[in-house]
Amino acid sequence: MDTFKRLDVEKRERILDAAAGEFACHGFHKASVNRIVGAIGIAKGSLFKYFGTKQGLFEYLFERALERVKAPLKEVRTQTEGQDFFLRLHAVAHAAAGFAVEHPRAYRIYLKMLFQEDFPLRDRVLQALRDEFADFLGPMVDAAVEAGELRADVPRDAVVFHIQAVIDRLLQGAQVPGLDGGLDFSAPRALAERLDEQLCIIRYGLAAKEQQ
Repeated sequence: MDTFKRLDVEKRERILDAAAGEFACHGFHKASVNRIVGAIGIAKGSLFKYFGTKQGLFEYLFERALERVKAPLKEVRTQTEGQDFFLRLHAVAHAAAGFAVEHPRAYRIYLKMLFQEDFPLRDRVLQALRDEFADFLGPMVDAAVEAGELRADVPRDAVVFHIQAVIDRLLQGAQVPGLDGGLDFSAPRALAERLDEQLCIIRYGLAAKEQQ
């Protein structure tokens, strides 16, 4: 790995870009190291020297993607500190959606991992993503409960799970034909609008006002 880090930035990015494209298109098992090295014009042995194995390459890509997800979310959380919980949640949710749109190959790799049970490291990677989201959102939930913005009788883990499940499922629907649940994602701002609809449901629920 140190050898890879000593390469110039442009070459590192070309290697990672080719690898991300290969995993996004073919998943893990069908991803071809030969196609990766062929696309960038390096020796196959060089790639193994950098990462050890195909799995080592994938692990590096995952860690890199995780850092790219965390950075904008942390920035949003810092910038919105002290604001109403639901305003903060709106900013966080749209930042997460923005990552999926701006990094489509990273998100496609996530989808392949989600739906392929034999994907190497699947359980560990998905657990790491869940833990990261809980560690990120949990303190926001605690602060909102203390401020009286959220119900105190709903367990923190249940709140985090619900929010994560809604955002995750909506992003899947926007990317995977057949998972859209009948929602229309075709317009330019459709994802943002559908996300706002779900955030409204999280905030106000489904009961009519007279039932609340």
